Amino acid sequence: MTDDFLQRMQALAHAALDRWDLGVAALAPIKVRENAVFRIDLHGGGRAVLRVHRPGYHSDSELDSEFAWLDALESAGVQVPRVIRSRGGRNFEIVTGSDVSGPRQIDVFEWIEGRQLGSIEAGLSGSSDSVADQYHQIGVLAARMHNHAQGWRPPPAFRRHSWDAGGLVGEQPFWGRFWDLGALSHAQRDLLLRVRGFIARDLAGYGMHADRYGLIHADLVPENLLIDGNRACVIDFDDAGFGWHLFELATSLYFITGDSLYSAARDALIRGYRSERALGDAALERLPLFLAVRGTTYLGWVHTRQDTDTASEMTPFLIDRACAVAEQYLASR
Repeated sequence: MTDDFLQRMQALAHAALDRWDLGVAALAPIKVRENAVFRIDLHGGGRAVLRVHRPGYHSDSELDSEFAWLDALESAGVQVPRVIRSRGGRNFEIVTGSDVSGPRQIDVFEWIEGRQLGSIEAGLSGSSDSVADQYHQIGVLAARMHNHAQGWRPPPAFRRHSWDAGGLVGEQPFWGRFWDLGALSHAQRDLLLRVRGFIARDLAGYGMHADRYGLIHADLVPENLLIDGNRACVIDFDDAGFGWHLFELATSLYFITGDSLYSAARDALIRGYRSERALGDAALERLPLFLAVRGTTYLGWVHTRQDTDTASEMTPFLIDRACAVAEQYLASR
């Protein structure tokens, strides 16, 4: 993130706030990556959150669908962000800025008190018991969302992307053709192409029945859970779509697979999930498959963003991790 990008996003956020009836005292960045997320300090001491979406990731109907699922989850008792509608009664507004290419979708949410359960950058910290408690909670929430999604009937206009076989290892994966990443060695590319073929076959064999595939959060990592006492709130549904439940669990575990506390976290995640939803041992044997496919998505992500500092910094680590889990997946077969 450059200072120039931050300034342009902040100027766009200020312009957008004219469309909300909020007494804004100050605006400060929380997380500026592809989406730009800002804290709004309100006159009188309150707070809110504003999100400037990356261009082209979601259509307006797909973003409307995100809000539809959030509303349904909240009605079912899952703690999620609550949108603050604009003066026009809309969940989000389309705003254009003179220094920003193209229009951007912008939305505002109520502030949620709490601390992040963790972060990708910081990795795992604390004792084995505290890490286990964290991942047990993630497992519980994942199962509750999967239970809800399986029994929920989305509105007819509901549209979200799919983390299906085509979206993961097809000719045009949702996050990019990972095997075309220029930083791969010949051996690494050969490994990933071989794994791609096995993944396609194994996903087809696993099937897409409702007990294993449906609407998922798809980014249920510790930084996307806010904890306030006994209350846990799930945030950042930007990647939510249709996918395998084990892909959800693999996402939660992926960035800690090399950590000494990985086994404790994995076992706790599974226990938490099974406390709310069935997950048989036969299904769980496919976790290496979904860790491998999750690794390929991150390579596709950096491949399509090679001109960014984040991609440049993360590419060596992501290649090493993806190849490691790919080898483990092949060994598990």
